[in-house]
Amino acid sequence: MSTTIDVEDRGFTLGDGVFDTALALGGRVFARERHVARLLEAARLLGIGVERARIEATLDAAIEAAPGAEPAILRTTLTRGTAARGLWPASTGEPTLVTTRAAWSAALLGKPARLVTATGRRNEFSPTANLKTLGYLDHILAAREAAAAGVDDALILNTRGRVCCSTIANVFVLIAGRLITPSLGEGCLPGILRALVIEAAPKLGLAVEERPLAPEALHGADAVFLTNSVRFIRPVTALDGEMLAWEPEVTDALVAALGAHVLAECGVVLPAP
Repeated sequence: MSTTIDVEDRGFTLGDGVFDTALALGGRVFARERHVARLLEAARLLGIGVERARIEATLDAAIEAAPGAEPAILRTTLTRGTAARGLWPASTGEPTLVTTRAAWSAALLGKPARLVTATGRRNEFSPTANLKTLGYLDHILAAREAAAAGVDDALILNTRGRVCCSTIANVFVLIAGRLITPSLGEGCLPGILRALVIEAAPKLGLAVEERPLAPEALHGADAVFLTNSVRFIRPVTALDGEMLAWEPEVTDALVAALGAHVLAECGVVLPAP
């Protein structure tokens, strides 16, 4: 899929925009309402005027372009559009909105990850800390560190030295039967899968805490896992070269709960990892 972007588009020149990544299964976007609502809220916070109907239409077009309702990763990018030079323009044109499609493989589900702690920090005080903005260079450089270390992803801490996220996912730890994940005030993104896990856990008898989390806690946890909309739940098996504990029963139950959501919304069975 290709499109043309104006060289003066503020997303291209200034990173002035946001994006969303969702998974299409059975010709439907999983957790569609949540993804659209999050993108709309991000646009509102940045002052980018876009109608819900326009977002819905671009998602529909991307799905219809997929032959045979094949599973696909859908990335929706929204920018402020073109404008005269200046950081805050007096006026702008129509926002740029495009959804691109990439192939998705069930092999991504449940694939274990080894992490290294990134040297860079995420600024939890930034007004964009909880938004999926186009300025992703901090995470790109952290991913570069992970690649150089020969591991799968990087753990990113915030300015206080506490756990924030990985380059592409939210972080959960299991300690004594309680699921703990950094609160949004720690600088992490409000992940769609993060929210679904938080909602599903109490029904499985798991208490959930959203609170600050020291990186040392990962080494003493019963299990550590990552969540995002493409990989769902990904166990973390090592951090900075040290092996981590793993209790699959809890994540197996969470995956089953997520699978029930997929079946209800998309009419397909989530493939087993």
